[in-house]
Amino acid sequence: MDWETAKTPLIFAHRGASHDEPENTLAAFGLAAAQKADGIELDVQLSADGWPVVIHDFTVERTTNGRGKVAELSLSDLQALTIEGGEKIPTLDEVFEAFGPQFVYNIEIKDLSWRNRGLEAAIADRIKAYHLEESVIISSFNPFSLKRFRNCAPSRIPTALLRDKGFMRVTSVFNDGEGDNPHFSLVDASYMRWAAQHAYKVIVWTVDDPDEALRLKNLGVDGLITNKPGLLRSVLEQGQVP
Repeated sequence: MDWETAKTPLIFAHRGASHDEPENTLAAFGLAAAQKADGIELDVQLSADGWPVVIHDFTVERTTNGRGKVAELSLSDLQALTIEGGEKIPTLDEVFEAFGPQFVYNIEIKDLSWRNRGLEAAIADRIKAYHLEESVIISSFNPFSLKRFRNCAPSRIPTALLRDKGFMRVTSVFNDGEGDNPHFSLVDASYMRWAAQHAYKVIVWTVDDPDEALRLKNLGVDGLITNKPGLLRSVLEQGQVP
């Protein structure tokens, strides 16, 4: 992905077009493509037998008909579960196979540990296997995960620290990547000056309000993560709220 020539802000569908389809499913990612999203944001963690799977929560109760921790269930156990609409928990391989280079993939590493459990290496391996090094951004709330990824992945893959309100703001001191991905409420003109001083690319989450999207566009953010990519595409193209 060439940030210098890309028309920004890029629109990333948050867990796919998750306002209209079950989050982190092939259906949600397919709808994001239909709604002309530039990319998708997706959450990846490891199954008990070491497969990178696409699911946000560390447990399966909220989004599936099953129970248990993702890290304690095998891939076959996870894919036997049903999500609303008959969808299944996809592997990272299945997402890459389905959509290839048509998306920019904003992959959030879902690991809050300081210990190396192999997730970062597994993600890097799958990116290289599908030759998607130019189509991926790696993000995490955990700066240790970003450092582990950097140690096992091509240096040209950008990384970005995710930041929330409150105490998570202090983690910015650990960010030695190319991007900063803050909650939208943290972004104003002062923040953008700070980001420019550090040469950070700024991808903001999670923005569904059209007025907020236009405010952030005018501030010069590089990307918007949204549950409603179709709506934001229309708003940004028209330059006004419909």
